[in-house]
Amino acid sequence: MTEGTTSAVEVEAGAESGESVVARLEREGDIAADYLEGLLDIADLDGDIDMDVEGDRALVSIVSDGSDRTLQRLVGQDGEVLEALQELTRLAVHRETGERSRLMLDIAGFRARKRSELAALGAEAAEKAKSTGEQVKLRPMTPFERKVVHDAVAAAGLRSESEGEEPQRCVVVLPS
Repeated sequence: MTEGTTSAVEVEAGAESGESVVARLEREGDIAADYLEGLLDIADLDGDIDMDVEGDRALVSIVSDGSDRTLQRLVGQDGEVLEALQELTRLAVHRETGERSRLMLDIAGFRARKRSELAALGAEAAEKAKSTGEQVKLRPMTPFERKVVHDAVAAAGLRSESEGEEPQRCVVVLPS
């Protein structure tokens, strides 16, 4: 597994385990990859598993060497199946490690594309809030979507907050 985007120095995760944060996240990725490979075999789908560590998360992606159409069934409408598979994969990791996982799963580049779209949405909302001097309320979003938008708004130099209750929770961009 590559550590490509890991920026922190390997830190001890705990005195008892003696395992560094990066090593723990790599282990999570390996467990997730084994689980997902079994799932792909059961579903008779072709796909390769890529693993990485970014910050404090293991990133696992299912990619296709050909057309990603076959993997679209694992994404579902607006990522609903992907979200469910991510939770199941986190549970599989928890079962093996006994620790809660924050693993992020991507299938056929869906999350990567979504992240780009949401970052652009956050930047546009920040620009609108700057130019009008009024807060901008966005549509309801998942926690992942809100996080990406909050990060984009912060990068634009403004503040944002989430309001409402799930599943209607949304981001509000505040003017400076």
